[in-house]
Amino acid sequence: MSEIEIIKAFADIKDLRRRAGQRHNLPLCLALFTLAIAAGNKGFLAIGDWISSYREQLIDLFKPPKNRLPSYSTVRRTLLHINYQEYSVCLANFFDIKPVPGETVAMDGKVLKGSYQLENDNPYSDSHPAIMLVSAYLVERGLILEPCEVDAKSNEIKALPELIEKLALKGVVFAFDAINTQKKLVS
Repeated sequence: MSEIEIIKAFADIKDLRRRAGQRHNLPLCLALFTLAIAAGNKGFLAIGDWISSYREQLIDLFKPPKNRLPSYSTVRRTLLHINYQEYSVCLANFFDIKPVPGETVAMDGKVLKGSYQLENDNPYSDSHPAIMLVSAYLVERGLILEPCEVDAKSNEIKALPELIEKLALKGVVFAFDAINTQKKLVS
């Protein structure tokens, strides 16, 4: 397979799939998924239709072994076994998504609906509180940066300064809701 930038972008993601039955490498599946989503396809059937519609062009571009592209179900199964944190970092690096001076970064914390587990009698899963993420959104470009998970024993108020430090650039404007404007945080 030729070295294309989007393939190189996903080359370092660890492949957690079983070796038996693998026909397509992980970077190719992730590249096709990313391109199909960027083309406006929503859902795996639409991704499969997109791959079928552009089959010849994609084969010419990627030059996969045996001129075979993965089906939508192969792409779906591949996505079930990837580390999404690694994927989002690779994607952000590929698209070079970083705030630049003069941009506004809106920040907000949200609890993931249904992410908590209350049951104590399940031997396969420990009970845990809901997962909370602090997201950063580049207002001018309409892009979401990598979210930051809030520690289970903390809240968004304590996690926000860490994310601001991580993104801090001279000239970037940060915007957040009223909960994060407490006197102790403002200096």
